[in-house]
Amino acid sequence: MRYDLNLLPVFLALMEERSVTRAAARLGITQPALSNSLNRLRETLRDPLFIRERYGIKPTQLAEEIAPTIEAALAQLDDLVFNQQEFRPAEAERLFTIAPNSYAELVLMPALAARMLELAPGIKLRMTPFGNDLAETGIVSGTTAMVLGRIVDPPDNLVVQHLMDDGLACVVRRNHPEIGDHISREQFESLKHVNVLPPGRLRAGLFQALGQQNLKREVAVSVTHFLAVPEMLVVTDYCATLPRLICRSLERDPRLKVLPPPVDLGTFPVQMAWHLRYRHDPAHRWLRSMIGELAREMTAKET
Repeated sequence: MRYDLNLLPVFLALMEERSVTRAAARLGITQPALSNSLNRLRETLRDPLFIRERYGIKPTQLAEEIAPTIEAALAQLDDLVFNQQEFRPAEAERLFTIAPNSYAELVLMPALAARMLELAPGIKLRMTPFGNDLAETGIVSGTTAMVLGRIVDPPDNLVVQHLMDDGLACVVRRNHPEIGDHISREQFESLKHVNVLPPGRLRAGLFQALGQQNLKREVAVSVTHFLAVPEMLVVTDYCATLPRLICRSLERDPRLKVLPPPVDLGTFPVQMAWHLRYRHDPAHRWLRSMIGELAREMTAKET
């Protein structure tokens, strides 16, 4: 019997999205085209596979049973094909979708874009949001090349690599009336603070570090991205505690000054994760090596 392997990614997208609309958008095809593929799958497997519900679709028992086998089979086929390919960065033309958290997007992505322009000008990068749910980034299905940030409780089909560790520093406006060349514990606790609440799990690191040191902080303003902090600080007497690699760029702003925290707040990890099916893909391996190299270069400058 002959099988159409193009139907298998459709099946996996429907399993993960539980929506024909979202699955079609993820695969970059129209809803009628996806529905046609689903009908062919149903004919082949002699099962409805997905049942319509009020808020989407629900897999049948057969669909639940065969999903792990189909995912493993696609991963093995990818490995077989990728191992036969040779990747030439200078000649390559392709698009990589990456899901960085707000820290990685600000710290790593500009350097990666510059490196791509130098070594692989035909490669395009597309950023997609990094949220609390890894499945929403597309990394679990393999439609996204990688995620960058704090990876918590990854599923079994992801490979996680530690990239680097970063620490924390304090930032205030340069002409702050109370803060000179250092900030004491008493000053830190008496000031009002700007807090960053990016999507994902990075937010937990600072709260845990403050708790471990029994360091109090009164948050006056919470923002959703690091880029909002400098403009908030220059018009107030607030303080912000930010990753050191972000503070490195803020040191060039004459309106601000960066100071060591009053106590040791430790470090937090930055990680990279990718789908198992891309572990041997030459292009993906090259991209991951570039990101790893950039992370090593950045942390070397801190020592």
